[in-house]
Amino acid sequence: MSKLNPTTFLGDKPINRIGFGAMQLAGPGVFGPPRDPNAARAVLRRAIELGVDHIDTSQYYGPDVVNDLIRQALHPYPENLKLVTKVGARRDEKGRVLSAQRPEELREGVEANLRSLRVERLDLVNLRLVEGRHDTGVPLEEQLSALEEMRAEGKLDLIGLSNVDQSKVQLALEFVDVAGIQNGYSIIDRQDDGLVDFAREREIAFVPFFPLGSAFRGGPVRLAAEATIVQIADKHGATPTQIALAWLLARYDRMLLIPGTSSIAHLEENMAAIELELDGADLAALDRVQQRDSGAA
Repeated sequence: MSKLNPTTFLGDKPINRIGFGAMQLAGPGVFGPPRDPNAARAVLRRAIELGVDHIDTSQYYGPDVVNDLIRQALHPYPENLKLVTKVGARRDEKGRVLSAQRPEELREGVEANLRSLRVERLDLVNLRLVEGRHDTGVPLEEQLSALEEMRAEGKLDLIGLSNVDQSKVQLALEFVDVAGIQNGYSIIDRQDDGLVDFAREREIAFVPFFPLGSAFRGGPVRLAAEATIVQIADKHGATPTQIALAWLLARYDRMLLIPGTSSIAHLEENMAAIELELDGADLAALDRVQQRDSGAA
């Protein structure tokens, strides 16, 4: 197999395929400040040095903490840096995540991101949908219309969706152009295989959160315990983490990765995954991992 292409497109924007997910820079539970803010800012600066041109964040991470760190470390921002945020949720004083999906709340969320990042326009805003007992019952059309109004006002360029199934994406496409889908997905969490295929058909970027498997379900530990992944990692002189990321990159040419870390060493390890060249036998073996792992979550 040929070497992975290091770039692709987010909507009409050229973009490097490995970005940075900034959520982990906040304190425990993505609430409050980190133990070492200087170290967090150093990770952000190193990410830019390594070629990151895409940072995924949100004002409700902290809240404000992560956006403040990004602004402190990187403002004025590199010309090619794309800032991607998320709205549809908020935090209360105890750190609980609450729904914020009414049109006026979505507008408040976008404005809060603009203010805390100190920018006039966001490159992409993901609408985080909430299902189940937290569902506010706000029609999807109303939520998307609010974002489309702000797009027309120049406050954001692209609209994405997060925490969605295919039916929601299909419905959204009736009202707006969808530039990206952000869902949980990894070599050990492949329930969205069909949605990745749908994204490919529509040339919609797919951005997996938890690209190493859910940290809440021991994803990185499970990767390191999977014999096939370890064997292929040894073959390439790589780590199981790098193999898992390379598998995602090979899965779809508009797969964008935003692995998050508060460690410069882990950041450098993640970024090096783009250099791996998995062959057909590697990919065939890795594709079978989930079949043995299904239901393990």
